Amino acid sequence: MADYQDVLARVRKVTAQMLNVDEEEVTEDKDFAFHLGAESIDSIKLVAGFDEEFGIEMDEAEAVQVQSVGAAVEYIMKYLD
Repeated sequence: MADYQDVLARVRKVTAQMLNVDEEEVTEDKDFAFHLGAESIDSIKLVAGFDEEFGIEMDEAEAVQVQSVGAAVEYIMKYLD
């Protein structure tokens, strides 16, 4: 079973790299668009980045609907279990 803190750390790392923000800014309660400045094209890049980081293939249409860092962790964990 996936460890929540491990998944969170990896989501934070990928998000910081993709959105060019400090990893410290990327917390569970942050919204990708509102707080971290992600635009629609960034959402697609994030999904691709998470797919690569975790070795999974998420449903892109469903995944781009995920709005916050914490929700992304929960969503990714469904694919890891």
